[in-house]
Amino acid sequence: MSQPLAERLRPRNLDEYIGQKHLVGEGAVLRKMIESGRVPSFLLWGPPGVGKTTLAQIIANTLDTPFYTLSAINSGVKDVREVIEQAKKSQFFDTRSPILFIDEIHRFSKSQQDSLLGAVETGTVTLIGATTENPSFEVIRPLLSRCQVYVLKSLEKEDLEELMHRAIREDYILKERNIELEEINALLRFSGGDARKLLNILDLVIMADFSDKVIINDKIVTERLQENPAAYDKGGEMHYDIISAFIKSIRGSDPDAAIYWLARMVAGGEDPKFIARRLVISAAEDIGLANPNALLLANACFDTLQKIGWPEGRIVLAEATVYLATSPKSNSAYLSIDEAIAVVNETGNLPVPLHLRNAPTKLMKELDYGKNYKYAHDFENNFVEQDYVPKEIKGRQFWKPQPNASEAKIVEWLKKLWKNKY
Repeated sequence: MSQPLAERLRPRNLDEYIGQKHLVGEGAVLRKMIESGRVPSFLLWGPPGVGKTTLAQIIANTLDTPFYTLSAINSGVKDVREVIEQAKKSQFFDTRSPILFIDEIHRFSKSQQDSLLGAVETGTVTLIGATTENPSFEVIRPLLSRCQVYVLKSLEKEDLEELMHRAIREDYILKERNIELEEINALLRFSGGDARKLLNILDLVIMADFSDKVIINDKIVTERLQENPAAYDKGGEMHYDIISAFIKSIRGSDPDAAIYWLARMVAGGEDPKFIARRLVISAAEDIGLANPNALLLANACFDTLQKIGWPEGRIVLAEATVYLATSPKSNSAYLSIDEAIAVVNETGNLPVPLHLRNAPTKLMKELDYGKNYKYAHDFENNFVEQDYVPKEIKGRQFWKPQPNASEAKIVEWLKKLWKNKY
């Protein structure tokens, strides 16, 4: 039985590799490392079908080093330890570290990721992890700190066209057929920037045609796939584009657009919990203090969705979507925490002022911990003016209120308390 076209056409070296020029083009960072023979552990982050696994295999072939592969979907800690033991046995003084490639590394649990730390730290293996999810959220910090992250992009139209022509020209099966590409828009649309999907569709269309001359156009591709040309692909590039359009429509206060993109996701079979999570984030990030109830409603939407399930859950998502889209907007809280984190990174661990410190022991009290602290509830309006930050950043304002009714009331109250501070 013949291999699938995507496997037959899998690149064997960087010259055959299509796309990701920012990483493997002439003079690019990964190409330089590969050519130098010194490749550290790293993570490849990008949508499906953009060449993560292929790139890892090319690196192993180029460096002529043992290559072990695990899938996080069906591998456990035991499998990781067995591979690490094999890697130790294959190492000699003058050999490079074996490469351990882990596909879908974001699916590894914390304990599974922990089991990799020692081997990565000591260089027993060079880890190459592939993930479709943001490593900042899915990979444990100790492992993330030991790996560089490289972002792979969906293939451009030119890349996909080059791949199609190469397949027809070089594949030992397809080059024996008389193939004419009349139109390629449907092929590109259905592939969603995914090289593997493009080749699978091309293979399907060609293999289903037994005539002497194979004509490929948009109508034929659509009929063969028996799908709507506007089909939603929750695993590919369209997944990321549509959720982006959804959130931006909410942020832009356009309820009709937001509901349309929600409908696209619902009709396409998107995970309802994924949509609900994004609504909670939007409520905090984009609406914030302009309407604090938005966060409560978004959380209620998430909880209700889990209780009532599908398909009624679509109504709950719609209510939350319209509410968030029509709410006044403010990102003042979002900006304030980012600015404060930047100051923390700049100034380091400034000491807590003595009067704010806890004093549970006699010694601490003798060292003036908590001395002169004023208990706000002992004063009128439950407020007393005193310093609450280290003297080095006194006067820095992180939260900058924005012009909306809710924050205007907050500012009015703060001015009454603090006079000139806000």
